[in-house]
Amino acid sequence: MIMKLFSNSSRSRERFLEAILQSAIEYAIISTDLDGLVTTWNEGARRILGWDADEIVGQPAAVIFTEEDRQAGILQLEMTAALTEGHGNDERWHVRKDGSLFWASGQMMALTSDDGKVEGYVKILRDRTEQRENEERQRILMHELSHRMKNTLAVVQAITSQSFRNASSLEDAEHSITARINAYSKAHDILLQQNWLGTSMATIVEATAINLGLETSGRFKASGPAVELGPQAALCFSLVLHELVTNASKYGALSMDTGRVEIEWSVRDEAGDQRLHFTWQEVGGPTVEAPSKKGFGTRLVSSSLSAFGEVALDYAPTGLVLKLDSSLQKLQYKNYSDAEE
Repeated sequence: MIMKLFSNSSRSRERFLEAILQSAIEYAIISTDLDGLVTTWNEGARRILGWDADEIVGQPAAVIFTEEDRQAGILQLEMTAALTEGHGNDERWHVRKDGSLFWASGQMMALTSDDGKVEGYVKILRDRTEQRENEERQRILMHELSHRMKNTLAVVQAITSQSFRNASSLEDAEHSITARINAYSKAHDILLQQNWLGTSMATIVEATAINLGLETSGRFKASGPAVELGPQAALCFSLVLHELVTNASKYGALSMDTGRVEIEWSVRDEAGDQRLHFTWQEVGGPTVEAPSKKGFGTRLVSSSLSAFGEVALDYAPTGLVLKLDSSLQKLQYKNYSDAEE
């Protein structure tokens, strides 16, 4: 009677442990013998790895490792670590039945009998692919943010130092710095609204007009097809257009009631290369003469746009003309890393 009760108790305990094993569906729990052949395979392993228990029991557990890891003997190394260190850590890619890869995190431990003899191993792992992908996205975002911060600080530093260098007074410097940084800030706002994927040429031109109070003026005209700009190009055009409008208001066409600014852009296919042709032209203003020396605004316009293509500045007597010929692909880079390459 006592033996019967003990036997029933043992079977109940086994059923209880089996129920726990099978209910742990978020974990693949796999046991192997000393040769690495699968002896048990829980429901979590079936869901994560794809094989049914009757397909995999008796097969080498190495089948869930990549070919590279199998060649490197990773399964054997984990077994050795389980014996010598108490556990073998597992942070690597694994293979499902359908051949797809997933990132797993887990451990391998030795299975011992009551007298301490090693009888096999148990491997417990969990699918961490989503977590790894999130971490990778976070890494990329931090990398991109670092580039943005460095570029922004460099631009602000240049604006500040050059504005002071070319200003006739502290008040003039303060006004120039504030106006330029405000134009740059407006472009940042536009890009943030688009998740920093870029914006259109028309949006940047319109924002410039609004920022300088020209949105209802018939003296500031712009036309061209829908053209998307990457973040770098959008910020560049925001600063450039701000400088051009400011100079036109002080010295050029917009300094006279009869003057106007005409902005046009077009896209042409030249031997398979989509190219943007951008023109800024001032008409009806005072007679223009080429400056004896280049100020910060002129240098900013030339150097900023030349990063994207060929720039031509013509101080024609009838009005300043600026032209840019650029590869559309270069203008549409989505991140700083691409632009630097």
